[in-house]
Amino acid sequence: MSQAPAKEPKVDSTLSKGLAILENLVGSQQGKGVTELSKELGLTKSNTFRLLQTLATLGYVQHLPDKTYAATLKTWRVGRASVENLNLRELAAPELAYLSKETGEAVYLAVRESLSIVYIDKIDSQKPIRSWNTIGGTAPLHCVGTGKAILAAEYDKLRDQVGAELVAHTDRTITDLAGLDADIEATLKRGYAYDTGEFRDRILSFGAPITLPGGEPVGALGISLPDINLPEGGVDRYGALVSHAARSVSQKLGHG
Repeated sequence: MSQAPAKEPKVDSTLSKGLAILENLVGSQQGKGVTELSKELGLTKSNTFRLLQTLATLGYVQHLPDKTYAATLKTWRVGRASVENLNLRELAAPELAYLSKETGEAVYLAVRESLSIVYIDKIDSQKPIRSWNTIGGTAPLHCVGTGKAILAAEYDKLRDQVGAELVAHTDRTITDLAGLDADIEATLKRGYAYDTGEFRDRILSFGAPITLPGGEPVGALGISLPDINLPEGGVDRYGALVSHAARSVSQKLGHG
């Protein structure tokens, strides 16, 4: 006896249209007007306007002075809560332990907060001369390994914002957009980010992004060490180690 085909779940059309508008605005670096959104999403102007008004009333969208609409930080906060619910600390704990065992150096788990990274877990260095950061400590995206790894994974979205905030912290900090472009290109090509002492003098760091199946970064793993501790061939070795570990965590997210 043949089995009846499973029924497709019903989708609320109003909700799906509203979410489509929100996703469109989240992915845009500037506000969009009713006409532009309606054309891009295949909706009527009146429908688009009503949905925008609802999203604005709920606090997810704001009406800008130039008459366009943009996503608010409430959307970002919901996204952050979702990332935290993935329990990255628990998922990444074996990889942190692996990196610590293989290198003996300080290793970190970090997430992005605006144009900075925040360290949410770590294992301290076992070496007499060591790098050190606290859980909850922050650093700019553009000058540490974990930050540059996350930045590279969403560079199209963040380039202009970061480019306006290229503050120098050492004489190695990248402070011009052309230099950052080249560094990000190199990061993507080799599969890991490398900080050559750009945030703290003579402190090196390596980072690789933890990503969702669609490629969106939700965090990064990093290794940090004084330059005096770097062994021969250490750049390639540490880069490969952190890249492998971050891919391992990413695979867990893909099968969650």
